Amino acid sequence: MIAPRKKCLICFAGCTIPLGLWVAVSPGSAPIVFLLCLVLALLLIIDAVRTNAPQSTFSVSCESPVRLIKGRSGELPLIVSTASAPITSSLRIGLNFPGEFDTPTNIQTLSAPQKDEEIRLLWPCTPKQRGTFNIETVYLEIPSPWGLWDRRAKLSIQCKIHVYPNLLQERNRLASIFLNRKSAGTHLQRQVGKGRDFEQLREYLPGDSFEDIHWKATARHAHPITKMYQLERTHEIYVAIDAARLSARASHTVHNEKNCMETQLDRFIDAALLLGWVAQRQGDRFGLLTFSDRVHHFLPAKNAPQHFSRCRETLYQQQTQAVDPDYEELFSFIRLHLRRRSLLLLLTNLDDPILAESLRDHIGLIQHQHLVLVNMITPPGTSPLFSNPTANTVDDIYGKLTGHMRWRDMRKLQKDLKHHGVTFSTIQETTWAPQLVSQYLNVKQRQIL
Repeated sequence: MIAPRKKCLICFAGCTIPLGLWVAVSPGSAPIVFLLCLVLALLLIIDAVRTNAPQSTFSVSCESPVRLIKGRSGELPLIVSTASAPITSSLRIGLNFPGEFDTPTNIQTLSAPQKDEEIRLLWPCTPKQRGTFNIETVYLEIPSPWGLWDRRAKLSIQCKIHVYPNLLQERNRLASIFLNRKSAGTHLQRQVGKGRDFEQLREYLPGDSFEDIHWKATARHAHPITKMYQLERTHEIYVAIDAARLSARASHTVHNEKNCMETQLDRFIDAALLLGWVAQRQGDRFGLLTFSDRVHHFLPAKNAPQHFSRCRETLYQQQTQAVDPDYEELFSFIRLHLRRRSLLLLLTNLDDPILAESLRDHIGLIQHQHLVLVNMITPPGTSPLFSNPTANTVDDIYGKLTGHMRWRDMRKLQKDLKHHGVTFSTIQETTWAPQLVSQYLNVKQRQIL
């Protein structure tokens, strides 16, 4: 495609208008005017023909895949090269970024590379949503030798961008939980209990509990023998993430300084990755499940250095499904695949009474085998009726009543699940990730698992 530049339009208007006035004043000059117009048209055609097609001169490639962090400024690396000597000194490049990206400009101008030369162009951009994005087209524009025309072309490019969750802000919120990288809590805390792992046998000493006596060994040796235990250092931690329809609701807080609005699924994913990072530093094995009406992903618990990266690769492109969660399918899968007793943190939404009843009916499949902690983000306005005195209008009163009824249902569900040995918690969104980490550290410290 070729397009006239401003210089071309000015030259054309500057020549044709005076020539037209000359013909109007002196009709006998029409042949001369026609000849001059023909010369002008010939010059314009020559300049247009001399311009090489950009696609035959230049090539653009991308160092794919590009890895960026949501809400943080990054750069898209492009390599511009040429196989033949260009007759132009400048080159304009345009990229059509997806709508989930912010960029200062969609067009950049640079000096045209010489023959067999490569120019590395770093294009600034800021992703606003996690996932995988593709840029398949790049637009080139070069001026003609006399600067009268612009020759444009569209080139195909294979550029894949991976946008990962931003954990920087959530890690900063953990400053009140970790004093250093190895100890949990605002003060050094000892672990409660004598441990559950059998270590060895020894002779009975006064003060030993009768429940620790090994009766078979006592019968063999004809004097009391006591079992000794050690603290269990390594646990298996699993996070089950609900990716069903209710998780697509918008988050009510701004996640970072770039004002990237998030869904509740984004908050679940951030918290899960943060828990995996903390569990790895505590020496525990971390596993992952994502589900909706079926189990989408399952990563067995590990503590290898590359396991966190694998979890991040699994979660960064997880999207919500327009279905209800199937808790029976989830708990059946857990019962079949998780043989060892584990800590299971279920991140879901239970403000729908039907979903809450479904979870309550099927939690018995795993309640005796695993330690289950069910967590959800507190819905806006959910609070006891008289906890907030500000109610100025009738609509405010009805809103408070709605919030109180929702709070009452949450309390009833909490009591029902407690009878099954399951802990249910509603957590404010501003403290979502730190509270989940605190739950995990509390279980580890008290040797509940």
